Amino acid sequence: MESALSKSALPESALPESALPRISGPTRSVTTFVGRRREIDEARSCLQRTRVLTILGPGGVGKTRLAEELAMRTSRAFRDSFRWLDLAVVRDPESVPSTAAAALGVTDQSTRPVMDKIVDHLRDKHMLIVVDNCEHVIGTVADFVAAVLGDAPEVRILATSREPLSVPGEAEYVLPPLTTPSRSTGNRAADLERFEAVGLLVDRARQVVPGFEVTDDHADAVAQLCIALDGVPLALELAATRLRSLSPAQLVERLDRRFALLTGGSRVAVPRQQTLRALIDWSYELCSDAERTLWARLSVFTGSFDLEGAETVCADEDLPSEQVIDLLDRLIAKSLVGVDRSSSVLRYSQLVTVREYGHELLDVREERERLYRRHCEHYLDRARRCAESWYGPRQSALLSSMRADHTDFMAALDRSIRDDDELAAGAALAVALRYHWIAGGYLSTGRARLERILQRLPRSSSERGNVLWVTAWTALIQGDRDGAAVHLAECRSIADESGDVRLRAHCDHWSALHALFCGATAEAIDLYLRAARVHRAHGDHAAHLTCLFQLAMAQTYEGRLDDALATCAHVVDMADQHGERWNKAYALWVSGLAHFHLGRLGSAVEAANEALIIQRDFEDKICTALSIELLAWSAGAEGDPEKSAGLLGAARTVWQRLGTTIAAFGPHIEQDSLAAERRLRDAVDEATLSGLLGSQVGATIGDLVCSALEPGGTPESRTPRARAAAVSQKSPLTKREQEIAALVAGGLSNRAIADRLVISRRTVDGHVERILDKLGVHSRTQVVSWLHAHEERGA
Repeated sequence: MESALSKSALPESALPESALPRISGPTRSVTTFVGRRREIDEARSCLQRTRVLTILGPGGVGKTRLAEELAMRTSRAFRDSFRWLDLAVVRDPESVPSTAAAALGVTDQSTRPVMDKIVDHLRDKHMLIVVDNCEHVIGTVADFVAAVLGDAPEVRILATSREPLSVPGEAEYVLPPLTTPSRSTGNRAADLERFEAVGLLVDRARQVVPGFEVTDDHADAVAQLCIALDGVPLALELAATRLRSLSPAQLVERLDRRFALLTGGSRVAVPRQQTLRALIDWSYELCSDAERTLWARLSVFTGSFDLEGAETVCADEDLPSEQVIDLLDRLIAKSLVGVDRSSSVLRYSQLVTVREYGHELLDVREERERLYRRHCEHYLDRARRCAESWYGPRQSALLSSMRADHTDFMAALDRSIRDDDELAAGAALAVALRYHWIAGGYLSTGRARLERILQRLPRSSSERGNVLWVTAWTALIQGDRDGAAVHLAECRSIADESGDVRLRAHCDHWSALHALFCGATAEAIDLYLRAARVHRAHGDHAAHLTCLFQLAMAQTYEGRLDDALATCAHVVDMADQHGERWNKAYALWVSGLAHFHLGRLGSAVEAANEALIIQRDFEDKICTALSIELLAWSAGAEGDPEKSAGLLGAARTVWQRLGTTIAAFGPHIEQDSLAAERRLRDAVDEATLSGLLGSQVGATIGDLVCSALEPGGTPESRTPRARAAAVSQKSPLTKREQEIAALVAGGLSNRAIADRLVISRRTVDGHVERILDKLGVHSRTQVVSWLHAHEERGA
């Protein structure tokens, strides 16, 4: 490992066998990385010699950006590349493990302690973990790092913080400001080119003043500006935006007045944080009273937010909602709010330092608690509207919206759980987010918070019954039937005591699912029919459709296949009338399941494919995995074991990421899956089967859906020989490299390829390195994508 990080030993063959991970946090920055060559080399050298390196420095000095660049440049030295854990939005130290689990791709949704799941996930990993913005939760981060270092011997940690983690073996690297001119007068433009602070200022100034150049006339002013701002990158970037309306000399003149206390002769040793604070103070002085008010109030948003959120949470009689858009626009122009334009509805966010400054403003104004309540009320209202609108054509948009708001949903929920006065609102929010937990893929996150609510929520609370059935739903999908049974028993007791007919219907509904998952199909059918009648009578159409497609599952495994198909047809018809697609996708899958048991394999495949087409928009892991399983079973029954194995491997990948297995869905469906696997083992040798089952471990959910929908099955199920032949024309690879690339795409490790071709591992390493260079890619999964694209062109 020590030499693997050196410049001369960054083997591209050490890339992950899976996909380059999606970074949780900043993606590759679109702005220029200016300077820092020496710092990159020094930090990289430190990382060679230690398993945990902490980049230290004041706020705004560029710790995050250096860590990002260092991670990108060294990722190829780690078999599993790197993962990014951003703690900037984490307020509660107890949330660090769950945040880490999400960032690391830990898919175990069981009830075990989160740190146990993280350690198990990392135990065999060879990767770099970047932990960004540690200082406000440093104790919890130190515990996390110590646990990882103790049990994951091939994992290294790169942290950024304003103070050391103080863990054994930690190396500290203090990141200095950018280099600044040595003198403030007598400068020429050419004299300043070599200073990093000047280079950054010019680069960022050109973003607001195209063609900006340092001239001899204002070279001194530019030098004075860089010196006054201590070469702190964030300070320079914020100042550069002011060059839109001020000359360098005018800007310096303002800085001199603003920083009189800091630069005018005071002998007090001023921390660089205070320099950054001075710059933010100065930005504050440039704002109108209304802009300052909005700035302060926007700080209650933990993650990104949209215009509706800003208007609802921040507006009042002193700040009318119709003024919010104009004020927000002014804050954007002043670089105090950022804009994400990746979707049709723009989202906004604040830099951490700017947001923290806003928190202080709220305290001064004595508005924090009031704004937090409004924040919670807004997200409760939004979650309720999503749940109430679920039955209709906007489901995928609602799901995307909830995913985008996840950080603020969790912040509101966590604050509510801690506050007795807000606990009932938190319970209502957790219930309203039920489709976010289930369809959005947040099973473990939702279950954990629901259980915390139940620990504190009085039995007399009107929300407790609803929390119980939603918790039972998540528990059942996790495979925790015993836990679900306990919650359902209490839910029934509350329903009986209160005489709440609708609560009793939900209890019947999820008790039916419990019975189905326990194999009691006849009991499940009776409960489903009873629940469906009440759902329908009270106009709960979403619950009614969910109840019906689950009824069809029970009918299928009770042997009432015609009834199951009729029930599914009814669900699809109702869904089509209202543009509903989430329940429709499940009904299509169940109809395919019934067709499979009737021996109508073509109809089974058609139904599963229709369900997967819907999942292109939803990416509901449960329905995706079930549909791909059905395609795998059908392919095996049709006598295509390689296609079946590839599909079964894809389904397992989805199950693993969800943190559950198909066994959670009951003994009947588990037996179908086991029968399909036995059929495969009878038809395919163990080595080939193992390769096919593991061929899509690194693929995204979207990729898995698209692959499963291909007429020929998953692209990885094609033989290496067929792959090599398909790309032989117009390929930059030699024949040997084509052969090895095809084996890489088949999911084989470098060691397995060496054994297959009877050559040394070192020779394979060299071939893989050259393949990556020639194709201009960075991961084995990208090799798969390249081969697939060239197969299509050659077909």
